[in-house]
Amino acid sequence: MNIFKNLYNYREFLKTSIKKEFRGKYKKSFLGVLWSFLNPLFQLLIYALVFPFILKNNVENYTVFLIVALFPWNFFNLSIIQSAACIVANGGIIKKVYFPREILPIATSTSNLINFLISSILVFLALFISGIGLTKAVVVLPLIILIQYILQLGLSFILSAITVYVRDVEYLINVLMMLAFYLSPIVYSADMIPSKYLPLFKLNPMFHIIKYYRDILYYGKIPEMGSVLLLLFACIIILVVGYLIFRKLEKRFAEEL
Repeated sequence: MNIFKNLYNYREFLKTSIKKEFRGKYKKSFLGVLWSFLNPLFQLLIYALVFPFILKNNVENYTVFLIVALFPWNFFNLSIIQSAACIVANGGIIKKVYFPREILPIATSTSNLINFLISSILVFLALFISGIGLTKAVVVLPLIILIQYILQLGLSFILSAITVYVRDVEYLINVLMMLAFYLSPIVYSADMIPSKYLPLFKLNPMFHIIKYYRDILYYGKIPEMGSVLLLLFACIIILVVGYLIFRKLEKRFAEEL
C-alpha cells in the first residue's frame, strides 16, 4: 500500500508531472492539442489508402474497421516508447530532488491516456458518419480502456527501470513495437490468422485488447466477459510484478544516471 501513500503525499507533483508530459508534446507547436487528432488521422489515411485499394482488402467500411483498432494501438505504442525513456530523460531532477520515482512512468502513461481519450472523438465521429453508430456494447468500453492502461503501466514500470541500466532497451523497443503491430489484428481481422498460428498470436495481450475494441465499436457486440475478466486479472499481475521490479531497481537510479 506504500505506493498509494506516496502518490497521495506527492499528488500535486503527480498532477504537475501529468500536465507537463501532456503539454510538452505540443510545446512551441502552432496547432497544439490539434495534433492529437491530426497525427492519427494522417496515419489512418495512409493505411486506408494502402490496404483496401493497393492490397485489395475487401472488408466493408474498412476505414472504420481500421480506426477502431489503430487509435488504441497508437495509445499503446506511444505509452511504451515514451515510458521506457522517462527515467533517463529526468536523470537531472532524480539526482537532485527526492520524490517517488514511480510518478514518472505513471505521469507518462496517464498523459497518453488523456491524449487517447481526446483523439477518440474522431473514432466516434467515424462511427456515426459511416452509419455504424454505437450499441449497448459501448458500456464495456471503459473496462477495456482500463485493462489497457493497467497493462501499459505495468510494462512501463519494467521498461523504464531496465532502460536505466541497459540503454539499448530504448532502441530495441522500437523494433519490438513494429513486430507487435503486425502480431495484433489492426490492419487485418483475427479471423484471417491460420488456426495453427493462433495460439502464438494470443500470447500477445494487445491481440485480445484490439479484438475487444473492434467487437464493441465495429461489430457492436459485447466481448465474452469471462475472457475479458481473465485478461484483467493477468494485466493486474503484470502491473504488480512490474511495480515490484521497479522498486527493486530504483535504489541505484541516481548512481546509474
